[in-house]
Amino acid sequence: MLQSTFHSKLKFLLDENVKKRVEIFLKEKRYDVKYAPKGTKDTELAALTKKEQRILVTNDNDFADPELFTKENIFSVVLLGIPQDKSEELIKACASLLKEKTLVEHFAGLLIEVKIGSLETSPLASSLSVKK
Repeated sequence: MLQSTFHSKLKFLLDENVKKRVEIFLKEKRYDVKYAPKGTKDTELAALTKKEQRILVTNDNDFADPELFTKENIFSVVLLGIPQDKSEELIKACASLLKEKTLVEHFAGLLIEVKIGSLETSPLASSLSVKK
């Protein structure tokens, strides 16, 4: 029963480039999941993650660029470094991530790169450290 309390706190925003199978997996686990409308600008996605404290799940490497996306303008990014045609590996990696990170606090302000067999976590840059 305690587990569902954690699930209700995590909310995901899936970029349009994320395979539908990821959405199905997250919904089966009873997470709050939204798909980004097709054609939504990256800056709009980032603003939505901040407003709703949603974790952006994407294949778009632009979201790892510290000059474009900082902890001030995006809540959290899970960057999928696994090819979308490897559904089984993708779901296995997502399950591993969600076993390790169960609370909103485990995602806030972080860029998490999901690869086959590994998770690389780093803090999102601050806009103060990026400015020249």
